[in-house]
Amino acid sequence: MTAATTPLRHAPWTDRKGQLSPLRLVVFIGLFLPAITIFADLIFGPMRPEPFEYALHESGKWVVRFLLLSLAITPFRRILGWNRLIGVRRMIGVSVLCYALLHLGFYAAQENWHLGKVASEIIARIYLTIGFVALLGLIALGATSFDAAVRKLGRNWNLLHRLTYGIGGLALIHFFLQAKSDVTEPTLMAGLFILLMNYRVAGVAKLDISRSWVLALCAAISAALTAGVEYTWYALATGIPPKLVFLANFDVETAIRPAVWVAIIGIAVAILPLLRMLFGGITRKGLTTRPRTSRDGIEPA
Repeated sequence: MTAATTPLRHAPWTDRKGQLSPLRLVVFIGLFLPAITIFADLIFGPMRPEPFEYALHESGKWVVRFLLLSLAITPFRRILGWNRLIGVRRMIGVSVLCYALLHLGFYAAQENWHLGKVASEIIARIYLTIGFVALLGLIALGATSFDAAVRKLGRNWNLLHRLTYGIGGLALIHFFLQAKSDVTEPTLMAGLFILLMNYRVAGVAKLDISRSWVLALCAAISAALTAGVEYTWYALATGIPPKLVFLANFDVETAIRPAVWVAIIGIAVAILPLLRMLFGGITRKGLTTRPRTSRDGIEPA
């Protein structure tokens, strides 16, 4: 081994053998694209009364999106039988922390870098407090996502990284509270989070999530719970009649509500095992029974 080849073995776009991994390279590049578009809009975009407001909201949305993507890796690895997916989990997880820090940075910029005011606002406003607690959790997970931390913590690593689920819940509450009246996207993200959690519940219940009927059941339950979350939000936090919002789920000609989207996505996932049976799918070769305290992810199964 030469000194020139050593760094390549640790590059995020290479596999354990130090060889270029197309999957890791595509994911690595893809994780930068939202940040590039945010900064491009900030520099070249239209003038706004609050120049950092768009960047602030977009960076926050990508925190939630990438967090859900990181949580999707384990179930989709099992559904597709594609073990290589686990290799991008840590990369995606660390990107969640990076976008969360960027989100905080944009908030500080919006407050003209008056850090005392930023701190007082975080303490005074509950949705900012919740978001900051979620950020502290992400920092803890990011700091222990490296191989040395995995080895040092042993079994405790899995316990610590189950905080991911609680952090996801806090991030979604923060998303709901800052969105105020229009919670269409927060509700959709919450529905997808519920769907991913139901996949895990099915696994705990010893149900095989590589079977279509199990995935379809998860989709149905998740869609119903999503409609319930939306109904509850409008009932408690707004003056909009929640019954009308609930009935809108059945009027797909006007608009497709988040609960319906969750059902559509869940059913689409349920079709994947059938497609694998029909067309051969992705081979299960390479599936492993190694411990879940893998260096490839910042969250457990």
